[in-house]
Amino acid sequence: MAQRVKDLPLHEGAPRRPRLRALRSASLRFSLAYGVLFALSSILFMLFIWWGTIGFLERQVETAINADARALVDRWVLGGVPTLALTIEDRLEQNLDDDAVYMVIDPEGNYLAGNVSTWPAKVQYTDRWYSLPDTRAGLRGLAEIHAYRLPGTELTHTAGQLDSGYRLLVGRDMRARSILRRLLTDSLLWAWIMVTLLAVSGAMLVHRIFRRMVKTVARTTSAIAHGDLNRRMPLVGNGDEMDQVAEAINEMLDRIVRLMDGVREVSNSIAHDLRTPITRARTQLEDAALHAQDADELRAAIERAVGNLDNITAVFEALLRIAQIETGARRSAFATFDLRPVLFDVAELYEAVAEDHGIRLALDMDDVLPFYGDRSLIQQAVANLLDNAIKFSPEHSTVHLAARLSPLVARRTVTPAGGAMLTVEIRDEGIGMTDEDMARATERFFRAEKARNTPGSGLGLAMVRAIVQLHGGDIHLATHNPGLSVRLHLPVASSALAEYGYDPFDEDMPDMTRTSQFSHQHDTNSSVL
Repeated sequence: MAQRVKDLPLHEGAPRRPRLRALRSASLRFSLAYGVLFALSSILFMLFIWWGTIGFLERQVETAINADARALVDRWVLGGVPTLALTIEDRLEQNLDDDAVYMVIDPEGNYLAGNVSTWPAKVQYTDRWYSLPDTRAGLRGLAEIHAYRLPGTELTHTAGQLDSGYRLLVGRDMRARSILRRLLTDSLLWAWIMVTLLAVSGAMLVHRIFRRMVKTVARTTSAIAHGDLNRRMPLVGNGDEMDQVAEAINEMLDRIVRLMDGVREVSNSIAHDLRTPITRARTQLEDAALHAQDADELRAAIERAVGNLDNITAVFEALLRIAQIETGARRSAFATFDLRPVLFDVAELYEAVAEDHGIRLALDMDDVLPFYGDRSLIQQAVANLLDNAIKFSPEHSTVHLAARLSPLVARRTVTPAGGAMLTVEIRDEGIGMTDEDMARATERFFRAEKARNTPGSGLGLAMVRAIVQLHGGDIHLATHNPGLSVRLHLPVASSALAEYGYDPFDEDMPDMTRTSQFSHQHDTNSSVL
């Protein structure tokens, strides 16, 4: 039974071994790969150094032996055996390193000259190098030897084989070079061991740095996930890649916090602004149900409640419309058109409202305002601004609506999105706004303290900002003293300018800021339309 239990496979939910968990660490795998690559690179580099150095020493010995042998052969040709023997004796006397090997034998194999008494049995060919053991001063070593056939001897049997004739043996004792090779081998081996230790240390350092960075990101994101929205990535301050990653993450977290704060404020504003009409509608219906004397009173109460509920529906429709605009879903309705008639239609629509409040509406526009965008959205944005301007303007004041194309600069475009800039300005002489209120005026449901008692939901400027951003522009609020100035800066596509005869790159084009004659002709009227 115990054996059966032992052979059962581990349950899927059983904890993994610590060793397996360690191997799953990305930082450990990265550091191990770094260490192995560094160690392999170092050993390949050291092998190349060893091979190059040892090969150079061997080639140097072979070159010296061949040069020595050619010189001895020349001496043989000049004077035969006596001259060759004398030359070998001179060289042996001058050989301070005592590493030279010489031997000359006759065709019968008898010794003639040199410091070797017996011809090595293994040396049978003239086209090969031989490494043979050598004993000098009681020390055993290794000699590099090569055999040569002296001129005038005959070769028999296999080519290169020494069967008869005078033969010369030249070599060098390799004891010193063997010692040098051993020292070089030991030095490179110890160097590789040290480099490997450095590679391991570097791998551990990389592992710690990588793990610290990942753990910092993990701790920060985990704290954010558990509700600590104030946690941020620490910055080292040297501007390296880690700081860049930390700054990007912190910027993302700040953006998330701002969005969450915006959602929270919108939720609070919705609850605050909708509570009043809902409560009013409920009170009206309840009062009608308890005290209505006839059907007319009951119907009137129901109509008032329906009106309050319609206001609530309008708020939600405005929120949905803003969301639709911000997602860019309305770009399919973009087209080229003249904005001047659109602005005149909006001004004509609000003329009656302005007259009822005793307000003068003045227009100042170019003759032609080519534009590429959504006609209805631009119309709605201007309508919202005119409605606010009239709503907060005192009696006998003037509301100005101006629209101009900025002069074109030769050989360059004003904005990346277009060939010119269209500026629409609505300026009033009303109560105005403080700097703090202007900074938050385009937020959803935001209402300044001065405007708390006026009708509205606080979505008008938020709608205008969404429309302007959809068209690639921006909105700017400024104090007019008295009143408020709202400017919409909208880029105009080069294709729209070309369709209406404006070339953004033509230096000879006339100025596009021609003042509308319409506004000057009606300047004395209460409503300039």
